[in-house]
Amino acid sequence: MTKQQKITLSASRDIPFNKLMLSQSNVRHVKAGVSIEELAEDIARRTLLSSITVRPVLDDSGAETGMYTIPAGGRRFRALELLVKQKRMNKTALVPCIVRTDGLAEEDSLAENVQRAPLHPLDQFRAFQAMREKGRTEEEIAAAFFVSASVVKQRLKLAAVAPSLHDAYAEEEMTLDQLMAFTVNPDHARQEQVWEALQRHYSRQPYEIRRMLTEGAVRASDKRAQFVGLDDYVEAGGEILRDLFQQDDGGWLQDAALLDVMVREKLAEQAEVIRAEGWKWVEVDTEFPYGHTFGMRRIHGEAVPMSDEEAASYQALKAEYDALEAEHVDADELPDDIDARLGEIEEAMEALEARPIRFEAEDLALAGAFVSIDSSGRLRVERGYVRAEDEPVEEVEDVGEVASDPVPVADIDETATSAPDDEEEDDGLKPLSDRLVMELTAHRTLALRNALAQDPQVAFLAALHAMVLRLFYRYAVDSCVEIEPRNAAFGSQVPGLGDTAYAQAIDQRHETWARNLPKAPEDLWDALTEFDSCSREALFAHCVAMSVNAVHDPYQRRPRAIAHADVLAGTVGLDMAKAGWTATGDSYLGRVTKARILEAVREAKGEDAADWIAGLKKAEMVTAAEDLLVGTGWLPDPLRTPPLPEEDAPEIELVDHADTADEASSNDDPDSGEAQSAEDGGEPAIGESDVPREDDPVAGDAFARTAAE
Repeated sequence: MTKQQKITLSASRDIPFNKLMLSQSNVRHVKAGVSIEELAEDIARRTLLSSITVRPVLDDSGAETGMYTIPAGGRRFRALELLVKQKRMNKTALVPCIVRTDGLAEEDSLAENVQRAPLHPLDQFRAFQAMREKGRTEEEIAAAFFVSASVVKQRLKLAAVAPSLHDAYAEEEMTLDQLMAFTVNPDHARQEQVWEALQRHYSRQPYEIRRMLTEGAVRASDKRAQFVGLDDYVEAGGEILRDLFQQDDGGWLQDAALLDVMVREKLAEQAEVIRAEGWKWVEVDTEFPYGHTFGMRRIHGEAVPMSDEEAASYQALKAEYDALEAEHVDADELPDDIDARLGEIEEAMEALEARPIRFEAEDLALAGAFVSIDSSGRLRVERGYVRAEDEPVEEVEDVGEVASDPVPVADIDETATSAPDDEEEDDGLKPLSDRLVMELTAHRTLALRNALAQDPQVAFLAALHAMVLRLFYRYAVDSCVEIEPRNAAFGSQVPGLGDTAYAQAIDQRHETWARNLPKAPEDLWDALTEFDSCSREALFAHCVAMSVNAVHDPYQRRPRAIAHADVLAGTVGLDMAKAGWTATGDSYLGRVTKARILEAVREAKGEDAADWIAGLKKAEMVTAAEDLLVGTGWLPDPLRTPPLPEEDAPEIELVDHADTADEASSNDDPDSGEAQSAEDGGEPAIGESDVPREDDPVAGDAFARTAAE
């Protein structure tokens, strides 16, 4: 049997750097991995960790010249060359080399690059962890390997996952993205429970892993968390789960019970401060339903004027602001110090402009305040609301006003209101009979209607006056125009409605108008006449808008009203997606069947996306659908605005008033038509119809006389 020949390793030799040169046989031409600069810094820190493979340069006779080429290890040579140029290494410094003479130079280069096994990411994670356990800080590890500290933190997070999950990752049963998702919750037992549960799931997507690991936690962006403050929550012993691999909006607060306690305690403290202002009552809650102030009268206090010192400070700040702006008006970009100073001035001016509100003592004793948290996590205080039961009872003088419900002429007993024919009249003045007053005012009412119909601007003002009285003044009866806008309090049944952008815009607009209207209803008409046309139109639009009710009520179906809401929405171009509504688990997806969820995804993203989530369980499907529908503008049917009909609307034929008057005057014979009472199917009494009719026994006669005159 032939004895197997032993292998002989290539000789190693320390060769001066200036005797080395790059070979054209190096197979690496594409740059990849660590840069030359970073490799040079690493060699300077740790010296050369592996020898360079070289081949001797031979002369024409085959003898060695003393020079060596480098077919494998060119990047290391370039890094050493950089250190020599930087005078951090002598050009004659000895370099450990492996001298090769057999085979091809290209073979050396290829073998060194192909046979080298890349480090498994898990080994890198564990190596970082070992260095951390031996006392190296995250910043020191980052500096040693030329990465950022955040990268080191991510690697350490991955190294801290349960060992069983590391094994699954090493065996390629789990992807790196899935392993990243498990870092959200450091509890190994919980991680293993979720991984075991995922074995029975159709989907093992990273977002599903994160959802399961943060179940029961509260988002740091939640208004309760923002109200309490994350630092105070952590100081109280709460833990925040963080995701270092994607945007997490501050993470998740794991102890929801602790957070709720802290919210209640802080709200109670703030409520005591508000009570100290002297209000009759203060209600406190995390959130009040939208419309909770409907039916209450609002008292508006007076802003405390600036003191002389504050006014002087404000003017000085404004002068400085204007001077800085004028000085840099032509600059494309403001210097950092100037930009920072302008920001400081703006904050100081805003603080001076935000004046505290002062209420009278009698208002404080009558009204109350609501204390809650707004959508951004700041304290919300709504002051000055008077409950109906707290309204003072005032004795109303009998000024002889007619009842609000009109009484038909035929129902008045003439004998009860007139003196008997045989009774001799007194010479003195006596009150007019009810019958006569009713007849006279009926004439005046119709004449006023006729005059108002011919003056659109005053009619607009009268309608605006009536609506503003109903919406901004409680129990005001200062208008003869019977227009009654109703502000339906439907929002109390819709959680979260008050936090929407459109609800907040309406509330802000209503509050602004309330502060700009006179306090007494009897002063309203004069105030409206002084408004410019744009202000009146804006106020009119707000009042009309407040009366819109397009809510589908299962107990009071109004199909024709809902149909009109569609037309109105189409006319104003309403797009609920642009208005801010989005499909979430709370707003829609979690409250409908799986078939509806798939329908939504199919409409928004196509059949493939719907098929992709079709096998998920309901909770997982809701989460997946939320992500898929983001930014698509998809809306459920009740929120969609139907297109307006393409047909042109029929033209309205305008009636010439003169022709109408002539026609009426030619028919002023009371016997020319049949007079029917409302009970017999004829026209209603005065006040129930705005259209004067010739066949009305009173209105027809008055209409004819007015037209003839």
